[in-house]
Amino acid sequence: MQKTIENNWSRAVLTHQIESGLHLREGKAIDNFEATLPKPESDLARQVLRDPYNFDFLALTERHNERELEDGLMDQLTKFLLELGAGFAFVGRQYKLNVDGDEYSIDLLFYHLKLHCYVVIELKVDKFKPEYAGKLNFYISAVDSQVRSQPDGPTLGILICKSKSDIKVEYSLRDITKPIGVSEYQITETLPDNLRSSLPTIEQIEAEFGDAED
Repeated sequence: MQKTIENNWSRAVLTHQIESGLHLREGKAIDNFEATLPKPESDLARQVLRDPYNFDFLALTERHNERELEDGLMDQLTKFLLELGAGFAFVGRQYKLNVDGDEYSIDLLFYHLKLHCYVVIELKVDKFKPEYAGKLNFYISAVDSQVRSQPDGPTLGILICKSKSDIKVEYSLRDITKPIGVSEYQITETLPDNLRSSLPTIEQIEAEFGDAED
């Protein structure tokens, strides 16, 4: 009830959040916010994260790559923003940064209206690797130096992977000075329409078994 009032959810959105188990996913990601942000900002930032993120609204094959994942999220930006939660404002994709003559591209850049800070989101379609945290830390430093203005809070980083080892994430974030959270994403596998139509229904299978028994 509190979340519905706070976020002005419709009945349909509330139903979706209940069915997706939002209350079980909020604040569950592994992060280093307590060590890198003052209170109460660290607690507020932790509440922003979800683990896992539910991307069931995407129609992707099992072997999708990072560009396909990013394209899908942009095609379904309204649903993606709903999954991220209240307060996220989209800034850009493949956001360009120039550091000492070399160009780098951030997967997705957002601004959080309640935390008053930029949020860098990096997408990975494989298992978490320690070097991912180091690269995200570099991006956050660049945004803090080149994009962030005086009134803005410290830039946050969210790394969304296909899977992760909690221990490896904890070790990787332990001595990083920038605020980073690491989450997984999940997509329920569904059959494409062209395959679904060619397969028998449950009723047809039961009928076949019935005929065989006769």
